[in-house]
Amino acid sequence: MEAKEARSYLKFVRISPRKVKIVLDLIRGKDVDVARGILKNTPKAACEDLTKLLNRAVADAENNFGMNKDNLYVSECFVTPGMTLKRMMPRGKGSADRILKRTSHITLAVKEKE
Repeated sequence: MEAKEARSYLKFVRISPRKVKIVLDLIRGKDVDVARGILKNTPKAACEDLTKLLNRAVADAENNFGMNKDNLYVSECFVTPGMTLKRMMPRGKGSADRILKRTSHITLAVKEKE
């Protein structure tokens, strides 16, 4: 019997995937309550979006799949790059530099412990 998992996605988040990956590595494999505590006490920009995503995944698991929220853990989480917004910034002598504003697609899955 295969264990069910609830997945949640957050797309086109205006933060670099490199910055999100640092926080995702902290919560991967942890219980949901421990992961919430880590996200609450980590001073990174990605934590606010990841907290909302974690809460959404837990709510989906509880309401759509009938899982017990006390037995949930973060089974899988990863980030992939989204589209990159290209902007120009004026520089000296009439030239310009390209500014790359990166976006992320974040996936987070929770499973019930056996």
